[in-house]
Amino acid sequence: MSLPDQDSPSTRPYLIRALHEWCVDNGFSPYIAVQVDASVQVPMDFVNNGEIVLNVSFDATSSLQLGNEFIEFKARFGGVAREIVVPIDHVVAIYARENGQGMAFPAPVAGSRVGLAPSDVVLAPVRSEDTERASLRAVPSEPTAEGTSEPTDETPPRGPNKGGGRPMLKRVK
Repeated sequence: MSLPDQDSPSTRPYLIRALHEWCVDNGFSPYIAVQVDASVQVPMDFVNNGEIVLNVSFDATSSLQLGNEFIEFKARFGGVAREIVVPIDHVVAIYARENGQGMAFPAPVAGSRVGLAPSDVVLAPVRSEDTERASLRAVPSEPTAEGTSEPTDETPPRGPNKGGGRPMLKRVK
């Protein structure tokens, strides 16, 4: 058996598409947590601690494309339509808003646009009952940006976690 080739394509875009499809098929809202730098095109007013959380459901986006290099779509932020472009390697998590199930990925290495080797990828299914021990928080505590087709004052649903807060993702090594 040979070791994986460092030049092989990343599995991240395929896993993101699969989890997006799983969310849609089960009636959940797929959200992505994105590490923001100069290569990410998002409204900077909604970035908190270098991260933004985006609703990538079909109801919240227009012209959604989940490609191998970029996630691209149009969404409304505060009633203003924006063009969003996120490099795939900047997606640090994808999960269902309603129950927190999803996957976390390692953050991108500064200045790196090369795909990660399979041994570098940290993937873990995440369940709401694991949130007490979570070491990777996918949703910032204050303001989040949810690309929605219409502005809403809806509060996020509370899961079964004891704190009653938003779902959290757990990084497993």
